[in-house]
Amino acid sequence: MPHLWPKDTDCALWELDVLDRDCPACGRMMPICDHRYRHFYTLEGPVELVCKLNHCPDPRCPGHARTKSPEIEPTIALPGWGIARDVFSWIGHRRFSRHWSIPQIRGELHDTFTIDLTEPGIANDIRRYQAMLAARQQDPEALRRHYQGTAALILSIDGLQPEEGHETLYVVRELTGKRVWFAEALLSATATEVQRLITRAKQWAGALGKPVALWVSDKQDAFVTGVAAVSPGVPHRSCANHFLRDLARPVLEADSHAKVQMRQKVRGLRGIERSVLKRRQASVPEGSPSAEEEVAVTAPDDPSGDVVLEYCAAVRGLLNNDQGGPLHPPGLEMSDALTEVRQSLGRNLAAERGASRRRN
Repeated sequence: MPHLWPKDTDCALWELDVLDRDCPACGRMMPICDHRYRHFYTLEGPVELVCKLNHCPDPRCPGHARTKSPEIEPTIALPGWGIARDVFSWIGHRRFSRHWSIPQIRGELHDTFTIDLTEPGIANDIRRYQAMLAARQQDPEALRRHYQGTAALILSIDGLQPEEGHETLYVVRELTGKRVWFAEALLSATATEVQRLITRAKQWAGALGKPVALWVSDKQDAFVTGVAAVSPGVPHRSCANHFLRDLARPVLEADSHAKVQMRQKVRGLRGIERSVLKRRQASVPEGSPSAEEEVAVTAPDDPSGDVVLEYCAAVRGLLNNDQGGPLHPPGLEMSDALTEVRQSLGRNLAAERGASRRRN
């Protein structure tokens, strides 16, 4: 359905003219015969595009009945689109590179660019983006140029889980050229369906005249049997990402259990903070700001209380830190950081005891 533009929409005016105004049939100069008006969104705001149309003035010329439009109009927005190519590319990038959902894309377009699109409209744009990307990726001449200097191919196949309720998207990629070859949503990952995708990838490699040196996957049964049937003798290796993820799962589980144990032992932070704040509240004289305002600032005459509150804030930050991943388990980092805090407290207490003995 066409987009209903409010009458008070403030649109930037863009005018386009035909670059080559010579009639392709007779060579005469073609005058402007009409104008075509259209509106669409860009990332810079709404635009009213005025296209100046030309045709040959000679009624006897075969080109007289054909109207010529500005050549660069399709590079800005394709016919019938309510968005320009920059918005179209932005939607496709957020969906397939950052894996945003359609409601999230719609909300960001509205909040950041004041572009009001419906969810079905965005879904249609995403399907167009997929079709255009697939056509570009599967262009035989572009593939041959891309792999001109490649001796052998390394292919991978993996299933990507899309939004809930949709089919699993199976993607075949070539790793030496870092290029997605094709993708297809399958209702069920049966051995026959997966083997069909692997066969198609082998046909692509044959059309390029390149041998397949290696297959990479997460070693699902359908992948293992499919590669063995279609490419016998070609090595089939496990994906490093899946391998590390499976290897790290027990490590992360043990690390999570260790964090729980440490959090159970490190308790009483809030009680310590309350005791410091209660002591400061008792020292507030009458006529001063409220206790809440007073204790929120650093008391100049309570340096020891400041140190205690800083230690409590540091320990609380350590207990809430979950960053690190399997290669840097957060539990181990938490343990090392809590050990440093304990050593720091020990040094401060030792220094305080030494100062007390000297004063005595």
